[in-house]
Amino acid sequence: MSADENRCYIPPFPADYRASGLLLHVTSLPSPYGIGDLGPAAYAWINRLEQAGQRWWQALPLGPTGYGNSPYQALSSFAGNSLIISPELLNEDGLLELRDALVSFDDPAVDYESVIPFKRQLVEMAWARFQRGTGAELRLQYEEFCAKQASWLEDYALFRALKAKYQGVSYLDWPAALVRRHPGALAEARRELAAEMDVIRFAQFMVTRQGERLKTYAHSKGVGLIGDLPFFVSPDSSDVWANPELFLLDERRRPKFVAGVPPDYFSAQGQLWGNPVYNWDALRVTGYRWCIDRFRALLSHVDLVRLDHFRGFAAGWHVPAGAPTAQSGSWEPGPGAEFFEAVQTALGGLPFIAEDLGLITPDVERLRDRFLLPGTRVLQFAFDGHEDNPHLPRNFANNTVVYTGTHDNPPSREWFDELTDTQRQILSSQYFDRVADENIEAGPALMTLAWHSRAALAMAPLQDLLNLGREARMNVPGIAGGNWRWRCTEAMLTDEPFAWLEELTAGSKRLAPSRSYRLAS
Repeated sequence: MSADENRCYIPPFPADYRASGLLLHVTSLPSPYGIGDLGPAAYAWINRLEQAGQRWWQALPLGPTGYGNSPYQALSSFAGNSLIISPELLNEDGLLELRDALVSFDDPAVDYESVIPFKRQLVEMAWARFQRGTGAELRLQYEEFCAKQASWLEDYALFRALKAKYQGVSYLDWPAALVRRHPGALAEARRELAAEMDVIRFAQFMVTRQGERLKTYAHSKGVGLIGDLPFFVSPDSSDVWANPELFLLDERRRPKFVAGVPPDYFSAQGQLWGNPVYNWDALRVTGYRWCIDRFRALLSHVDLVRLDHFRGFAAGWHVPAGAPTAQSGSWEPGPGAEFFEAVQTALGGLPFIAEDLGLITPDVERLRDRFLLPGTRVLQFAFDGHEDNPHLPRNFANNTVVYTGTHDNPPSREWFDELTDTQRQILSSQYFDRVADENIEAGPALMTLAWHSRAALAMAPLQDLLNLGREARMNVPGIAGGNWRWRCTEAMLTDEPFAWLEELTAGSKRLAPSRSYRLAS
């Protein structure tokens, strides 16, 4: 079999490309340390994917989480989440004794209030041992990492150290000299917080090191990694603090406009997200360098990037800051084709999936299709009775990624349980033979539909493979608390569902060409 036949393609997918994979965030992996990480469970997960003939593992954004522990409100677009550093891999590097990590976590979900200080303590212990003496090669790698990443790392380290000093409040509530980044105030803060910044740099080195090792291992098993890049950045992030000129801010560094979406069928007042919006004119002058660097940072850990809120590249809904609802917003042009031309030149390609959900207008479709980016389809959105619904499998283009559901959707079993009689009738008459049966395994049923569709890539959350219900939901949009906590356990990962997945994948002609193939570089 030729190397080309063994490739795990990135978009645009060729007409005969058929592959599949599973969506599972790193934090949802099994672990004795209260949260999933980049250690043994991640390697075991890749082995399961490879054995079941899957070519892709998709995770949620990997940045350091801020408000609500949401991966979509990261404290930096460039940094990694230090909570997913593996104690076992720190032990392999000689930086931690595992007896120091023996803490009992009784909650099967992620208890962030316990996990955050626990992981911080482990990183501090590893840094202390690193300082006392370690291998020359590891120290050289650390120094090279700090030098290579200095353009964002120094600002991020100071941002996190200051945030800790001021008890986690928004940077806009720091002293004015720090908010406005007066050189003298920054220099004084760096001297005062030098020790704290050292630990933060070290944590970023370790999460990068572990992430790169995992990517190499995934490739050795023929598994590609799909990452997720939020369109907007958090209003309380080192991105905005360190690069205020790239956002539409007022003289006090507060947003002039915030992001959202206009009123629609789902919300009479629209949605007000609160993220600052980009100053595309300022970004254009630089050749979109900051955006391209943001892509490069994520692509060092993954092979393919889901572009969240793709429609924002065509036009975004800008709401005046302070407005009580999104109704007073207006559509403002995004960077459009010029942006993707610059990115394509810089990266040598466009390894992206367009998340083209929501209010999609012809200009968004033209932008997606001009660059041959695969669109996104979600089966849970398909069964409204309209024959032209783009999420119906009969309406898919080949260059498409189909999901049974996303991190924002309920698990398919919960979704099925809440269908109306009319929706069940649509399913029964067109797709499922046993839809009237309340005991139907809705997750595997939707996966079967997705896998047999003409979409080049079929994806499903692990919850759907295991046919889990409401108890396994990852996120409920619009609800601030209690999200992003779900984890699977070792007991859930039995052989039976993965054997079924392999049979489904083979029967739908999505099976990896061989169990020993290697991902093309």
